[in-house]
Amino acid sequence: MLQSKLIATTKKEWPSEATIKSHGLLLKGGYIKQMASGMYTLMPLARRVTKKIEKIIREEMDLLGAQEILMPLVATRKLWEMADRYSSIGSELLRFKDRTDADMVLSMTHEEATVFSLLNEASSYQKYPFSVYQIQTKFRDEARPRAGLIRAREFTMKDAYSFHTDSKSLDKEYDKFYEAYNKIFRRVGIPEVIAVASDTGMMGGSGAHEYMLLCDAGEDKIVICDECNYSANMEVAYTSKYDIASDNIEELKKINTPGIKTIESLHQFTNIPISKMGKAVIYTRLDTNEIVIVFIRADREVNETKLRNLLKIDDEKLIPRKEEKSDNIAYGFVGPKDLNQKAIVVYDKSLENEESLVFGANEIDYHYTGLNIKRDVGEVEFVDVAKVTDEDYCPECLKKSLKIEKGIEVANIFKLSDKYTKQMNMTYLDENGKSKNPIMGCYGIGVGRLMASVVEKKSTENKINWPASIAPFDIHICPIDYTKNEDVKKETDMLYNTLTKRKYDVLLDDRNKSAGVKFKDADLIGAPIRVVISPRNLSEGVFEVKISNEDNESLVNKDELLNYIQEKFTLLLKEVE
Repeated sequence: MLQSKLIATTKKEWPSEATIKSHGLLLKGGYIKQMASGMYTLMPLARRVTKKIEKIIREEMDLLGAQEILMPLVATRKLWEMADRYSSIGSELLRFKDRTDADMVLSMTHEEATVFSLLNEASSYQKYPFSVYQIQTKFRDEARPRAGLIRAREFTMKDAYSFHTDSKSLDKEYDKFYEAYNKIFRRVGIPEVIAVASDTGMMGGSGAHEYMLLCDAGEDKIVICDECNYSANMEVAYTSKYDIASDNIEELKKINTPGIKTIESLHQFTNIPISKMGKAVIYTRLDTNEIVIVFIRADREVNETKLRNLLKIDDEKLIPRKEEKSDNIAYGFVGPKDLNQKAIVVYDKSLENEESLVFGANEIDYHYTGLNIKRDVGEVEFVDVAKVTDEDYCPECLKKSLKIEKGIEVANIFKLSDKYTKQMNMTYLDENGKSKNPIMGCYGIGVGRLMASVVEKKSTENKINWPASIAPFDIHICPIDYTKNEDVKKETDMLYNTLTKRKYDVLLDDRNKSAGVKFKDADLIGAPIRVVISPRNLSEGVFEVKISNEDNESLVNKDELLNYIQEKFTLLLKEVE
């Protein structure tokens, strides 16, 4: 392609709205253009990249035997009500009415649509297992879209769904998708992606993994063990062992703590370590208007995802409680002994083996010291609702070897069980003629987010380094004085035609621009091979070639150029394949 015809307007300055590297580079390089908050047009350069990503994904899905389908973006309220998600999902599901006043939604995911599409299509056990996939637009009305394509409202996703007659078959297919995803990430040039255990969230089901690209721009926190293979999203990470802070049973005493409402001020007042204190974290459950009180060791924080899962409610139904005069609660002095307020009470596992703690006495200006929950409160159930820290023990190898990293979620996989097929009455006849509901797996990859993640991981602040497998162009020819020097133009055109005939994706910078402008634009386009043709080098019978993963340019004799390019491009592809 001739660069003079390429629709890609580059910017000299860093875009002010860009908060992370990939967002800035994709805007600066003319890859994307914002149309509205969280909504972007993929310009030609970006579309060339995503088409190559989609090709890789299709190849891996087809190797698994998955069959491609394409479902509508728009769905009816009735369809989403079949699986009881129309009302349970909050405002991120965009609802609207069509001209007939029918309630509709823009699909943020396609579980209901997939099951509906396959009703009566697999009525015999002999059809199972099977899987389908699509690459389709989704819309999630994010409250705070950010970081360009990393957290957009409208996005393209590959979602696949597998169907099975038993959990053993699902486990086997799940493992196949697990490995296929690892291959996809290697092939697009980011083998650093890791799979971590994750929360099933609104998808439901019996298990899930997220694929995370570890980088500073990530929004998710990932817990990783340096000594073993344990890894998990912070939402579900846990520890199976706590250091005990108070191991001596003490006498229960009530002490006067005038105006001492915070843990830090209590620590300063009593000179007792915070680890030997307990605290109450109070929430309101909006679906039932109940008060939820979580008792937890004072040096720990509540993991609200774990708490919501325990209560079986979604994100918007649990909020921190504001002080109410009508409450029978001594705010700032709440503790488990003599708690008279009617509430859902949760005891975190961090308290389980503590013998003597400082806790609120449920009386203004008073706390207990030496409180032993088993002695002074009674038998209670301890559950894990705490956030893991990098000071905790790994739950698998039991070493203090955890670290917390930031990551971008580029894909996810779920074991859905029969959550959707049962509610939507998808059935098949088993070998005994008995009607049963199949069980499902779900497997998603965000295409645009994957492109942005590659940029985030592989680029510098001024240069995009595309892997050869997904670069918008394989080779970028940058001639100097192309419009002024006949020899340069002749050699350039010959090389361009030859490489094009050899099926390379070639971009020729035929513009009447300075070398500095051409090279800055070439850095943003990021072709893995750049060929510079100049009058001086031509006079010496050489071409300047820059390979993206090499530090320095090479001068290559004219007669050796084509073989050199073929050899280097083959090596670049081998790196990712």
